[in-house]
Amino acid sequence: MRLKDKTIIVTGSTTGIGKAIAKRCLEEGAEVFLHGLELELAQETRAELDPERQRTDFLVSDLTEHFASKKLIETAISRFGKIDALVNNAAAVGTGRIESTDEAKWDHFMTTNAKVPFFLIKNALVHLSKTKGSVLNIGSVNAYCGEPDLLPYSISKGALQTMTRNLGDTLHRDCGVRVNQINPGWILTENEKKRKKDQGLPEDWPKMLGKQFAPSGRIFDPAEIAAAAVYFLSEESGPVSGSVLDVEQHPFIGRNPEKTIG
Repeated sequence: MRLKDKTIIVTGSTTGIGKAIAKRCLEEGAEVFLHGLELELAQETRAELDPERQRTDFLVSDLTEHFASKKLIETAISRFGKIDALVNNAAAVGTGRIESTDEAKWDHFMTTNAKVPFFLIKNALVHLSKTKGSVLNIGSVNAYCGEPDLLPYSISKGALQTMTRNLGDTLHRDCGVRVNQINPGWILTENEKKRKKDQGLPEDWPKMLGKQFAPSGRIFDPAEIAAAAVYFLSEESGPVSGSVLDVEQHPFIGRNPEKTIG
């Protein structure tokens, strides 16, 4: 087991990528502190992933609220006594162009996707320093530029990526804590299925994607991101810090346009 006896916090772990990472961490021998926004969903997730409720606990909270980051870390320590890794997965996802982004929308994305991870790291640092632990931020390939209608989301993920590069250097040197990031491409999560349904797409829309978006014929499953996460959370990644891994099936920047006939 690659994560045996490690204690790992995974934010936003009641659905999607976060849930897949929590599941894989448990399978690899870790204790996992779960987090979500809905009590019933958190209870269901814990029961599904840890039926005996021996290696998990959870906190339901809005991490954008004052002192919420501090409370999450303190609760995890109270339950497990240590922290070996923090996975910053909880995020705000949504659309916005320059014309439609007001101050409230800007603050929502920047607070959730950049400010919250920063203060979770800050509050966990004293504990991570004791275990020579690690932080894994879950970003997005949109951090490099993003699509026109993903502007505030892309900017916030760009900020997160800069944070990873900066702290991946400074914290590794100062206290032995590694900080890395995974930038997923398009992932078929429960929420993504719901968003596309709300946008009017049919149930089988994933099968209709062309090679421009899915050269392999499909988009990623959350479990495939979780598989990559284990590398950064385990001892296998050794001294790796400040690294950003793009988990995508085509180059996001500088990709070749599809050739047309005629």
